[in-house]
Amino acid sequence: MKKLFGEFKEFIMRGNVMDLAVGVIIGGAFGAIVTSLTEDIISPILGLFGNLDFSQLVAKVGNVEIRYGAFLTAVINFLIMALIIFLMVKGINKLMTIGKKKKEAEEEATTKTCPHCCEEVNINATKCPHCTGDIPAEEE
Repeated sequence: MKKLFGEFKEFIMRGNVMDLAVGVIIGGAFGAIVTSLTEDIISPILGLFGNLDFSQLVAKVGNVEIRYGAFLTAVINFLIMALIIFLMVKGINKLMTIGKKKKEAEEEATTKTCPHCCEEVNINATKCPHCTGDIPAEEE
């Protein structure tokens, strides 16, 4: 039992699990914000133009109420969240490529081209290993 508890503790303390937990908590809070945006701002604004409130749309079948307005509100919530997540991922990917481009530009060249045979050779080479031609020293 002690070994099981130790393994469980090690599993919980991994970075991935903690990151996931933080993501779920922030995602829940973000979901509440988007739900409020949809129900409290977007639906009433759409109601101004269509003269109705989506969340109040109900179809009665016998004694049963089908709240399709609430479903439409949930779909709008989903679309807003999907758009925001898409924009966030796109922005993060853009930032990651900017960092990679700078890193690649900072790397110094380790090879040069032989003027005789046009093959790549070590930057410090004075003779080409391919054609054995003399390679002039580069001026700095």
